[in-house]
Amino acid sequence: MSHKFSRRKFLRNSILGTGAMTLGFPALNVNAKEHKIRVGVVTSLSGANRFGGNLTRRGYDLWAEEINKLGGIEIEGERYPVEMFYGDAQSRPASGADAAERLIIQDEVDVLFGPYTSGVTLAVQPISQKYRVPMISGSAESPNVWLAKPAFNFGMIPAVDLTTDKSMMVLAENLGDRAKTASVIGVDEPFSKETAEGFRKGVEESGLDLLSYELFPAGSDLSAIVSKLKSENPDIVAIGGHEDIFINFVSTAKALNYKPKAMIMHYGVTSAAFIKETGTDSNGILGVSVWTEGLPYKDELFGTASDYSDLSFSRWGTRPDYTEAACSASGLVLQDAARRLGKAPPWDQGTRAELAKAIEDTDIETFYGPVGFAKEGNHFHNNTKPVPVVIQIKNGDVVPVAPENASKGELVYPIPGTS
Repeated sequence: MSHKFSRRKFLRNSILGTGAMTLGFPALNVNAKEHKIRVGVVTSLSGANRFGGNLTRRGYDLWAEEINKLGGIEIEGERYPVEMFYGDAQSRPASGADAAERLIIQDEVDVLFGPYTSGVTLAVQPISQKYRVPMISGSAESPNVWLAKPAFNFGMIPAVDLTTDKSMMVLAENLGDRAKTASVIGVDEPFSKETAEGFRKGVEESGLDLLSYELFPAGSDLSAIVSKLKSENPDIVAIGGHEDIFINFVSTAKALNYKPKAMIMHYGVTSAAFIKETGTDSNGILGVSVWTEGLPYKDELFGTASDYSDLSFSRWGTRPDYTEAACSASGLVLQDAARRLGKAPPWDQGTRAELAKAIEDTDIETFYGPVGFAKEGNHFHNNTKPVPVVIQIKNGDVVPVAPENASKGELVYPIPGTS
């Protein structure tokens, strides 16, 4: 008896199987297992990126709960419940690749929802390709993911090279003559490095004077870097990294009695974990977002962007940021593609390839905004439609401050109490 057959028999006998969970829908009988859509989530549930990893899980889970309240995904007039399986990437690319392979081979998932970090996504991407399992990535933002032209991976958030340079230029235009210089730092790893490069490009294109540009290894002591910035005293400090780096920077700067006139970061600033960890020290910090609850988007499952925010808050106790929203919208992409595919699960390798083509042809409006994946160029299979917004933390609230047509408040500059 093959290992695969033994695994399938075990799953039937246990109904849900190891690590499986049917969200918001009652357990079905043993034979109904074949009529579920099995979704594998690879993300960092432990390790340095656990805050963001669990945030992506919340976004994916909220979609699964809501669609299962309706009985599941509708295909040819029938509803098929979604069954979620989880693989912990442990914040390490190799562990993420191993988790993806287990989900595909042991749990026999039909589709993958992608990791939190771009580094893990780059490691999982070849596994998705090898087994021809489509992956919808609700978080990855490194342009390197899409330069590889992945046939089976699709990204919901525009790559950072499409957002950070524009955001820096919008910020510089808003500040005018009040800001003349900038310094850029970042972690030397996928996403973080590209974020820093995008900020640097924006600084140069906006006419600001770049005082310094420095990349450092993950896990570095930031004391020397912060001391150097304090000495340079730029008008704007831009940081490329994840929320753990931002939290570390804020605490290190405070310990060294340094507060920049303006700090702009990218992902992580809008997360509840960052605001909670930094407390009042987050006031005035700027960030980049491709979604806020005030945007005029809506769909049939979640309603408006504001409705989604309220739903997420009632479920998890915190307001969602754009990554959580993008992860929930990943499910909407799967719904739409499965409907157009018109084939009931389970899906064999050939059908999964057809599903990937259906995902590639996505053209929908959601509470998160428009979704459509590039079919050529350097951003192949990346959703390039969302437009970046500069936000600022004000007393724990995330407030859009630029550009003018998206602004919900005035940009505060310099941050009160700056060095």
